[in-house]
Amino acid sequence: MAVGIIGYGAHIPRRRIKVEEIAKVWGADAPSYKRGLELLQKSVPALDEDTITLSVEAARSALARAGIDPQEIGAVYVGSESHPYAVKPSGATVAEAIGATPDCHCADFEFACKAGSEGMFVSYGLVKAGLIKYGLAIGGDTSQGAPGDALEYSAAAGAAAFIMGADEERIVATVDETYSFMTDTPDFWRREHQFYPSHGGRFTGEPAYFRIVTGAVAGILKKAGMTPSDFQHVIFHQPNGKFPKRIGKRLGFTPEQIETGRVVPLLGNTYSGASPIGLTAVLDVAKPGDRILMCSYGSGAGSDAFVLTVRERILEVQDLAPKTRWLLDENIRFVEYGEYAKLRRKIRLASE
Repeated sequence: MAVGIIGYGAHIPRRRIKVEEIAKVWGADAPSYKRGLELLQKSVPALDEDTITLSVEAARSALARAGIDPQEIGAVYVGSESHPYAVKPSGATVAEAIGATPDCHCADFEFACKAGSEGMFVSYGLVKAGLIKYGLAIGGDTSQGAPGDALEYSAAAGAAAFIMGADEERIVATVDETYSFMTDTPDFWRREHQFYPSHGGRFTGEPAYFRIVTGAVAGILKKAGMTPSDFQHVIFHQPNGKFPKRIGKRLGFTPEQIETGRVVPLLGNTYSGASPIGLTAVLDVAKPGDRILMCSYGSGAGSDAFVLTVRERILEVQDLAPKTRWLLDENIRFVEYGEYAKLRRKIRLASE
């Protein structure tokens, strides 16, 4: 039984802040951030935008492309490290907002930046097992970065949603193989009651991101009996613009295979939404028969990898909802640091 994506969608806040605007406040060298991180700007959520609202919009786009009744969805999973409530599920609000039924299974996932791919993995598994007809998986965040910290240049907001199903006539991309790889690597963390995360600086690279992603990609290629040249597109977790290019070159992928899904230079790092949003950008332009490899990464540390094959129906659904590149490039508004600090609640009224 073929199981795969029957609908997908993304949502990105329209506000942006440029790297130069952040750098000038802290007296930093903006060109060095552009060169070192390959970042130009990042998305900024409004005061009324959070993981739930971003997830609802992404889910509605996924439903538009899937063409199904939301009451047929048997599970809703929201992966994020910025759930609005410490104790109250984001998924329950999303499920009710899109019209899912109360007997839908719902859960929130959190594994740093791979929480979204966790939801995809579980939704796929439940459909494949025949326990549900359709499963909705969302990866989204309104990422946090402390003022003046390197993370402030990249921490952004956005969400991507995927509906998994086994309807032959609705599948836009089959999930052919999955593989997960995990070790206890404390490269990035945020303790209870802390608003901003801490990180291990350069330690987050070689012994963490690069080791874990390499393990996941090597594992899935071996399992699938494939090589890098078998793919038209590959999406890696993108904490900055340089890491996906570096890991791609190391693993034998070409810049052309990586570039379509590398949205981080204009978006920033959307944490749990990073690789899933990259996948939506690829699906927006993919052709039938294209092979896609997606590999997430979450600090702590682990990766989920997927091999997908695009089907003919992709051509029917690409224009049924806003495309990711349109969300990135159109209808945007740049803000200065003061407005950004207010929107991200880095400064607050004395009464708050």
